Amino acid sequence: MPLTHGHSLAKDQAHRILVVDDNGSTRDSLLLLLQSEDYDAEGVENGREALRVLRDGYEACLILLDLMMPVMDGWAFRVEQRQDPDLRDIPVVVLTAALNPVQEAARVGAIAGLGKPLDITRLLALVAQFCPKRS
Repeated sequence: MPLTHGHSLAKDQAHRILVVDDNGSTRDSLLLLLQSEDYDAEGVENGREALRVLRDGYEACLILLDLMMPVMDGWAFRVEQRQDPDLRDIPVVVLTAALNPVQEAARVGAIAGLGKPLDITRLLALVAQFCPKRS
């Protein structure tokens, strides 16, 4: 069943962001930040859950993706996402503790890579490029 949260899918899909991170406090902090900025954000703890949510009808304008996660990591998620015609065009921003986040992002074909701890101003600027706020 699609995750519509009582909203019309067509109306809200442009504001939806999927946060994929196994660290609960990081994920919750990102969700609170995005929701405080008037985005509709969902969080999942690994790539397999992200694929399930997306394939169940959650239409995201952007995916914020951690790379190092159990069950299905960010690299494996991107392989699956890029092979799925319904999901491959959703832009991805990599969030990683790796030394070179830009290089890691390029390796998985993401639009950007941000290091952890996150630069919130830069993150919100990237989000705003791909996802308009709810009106």
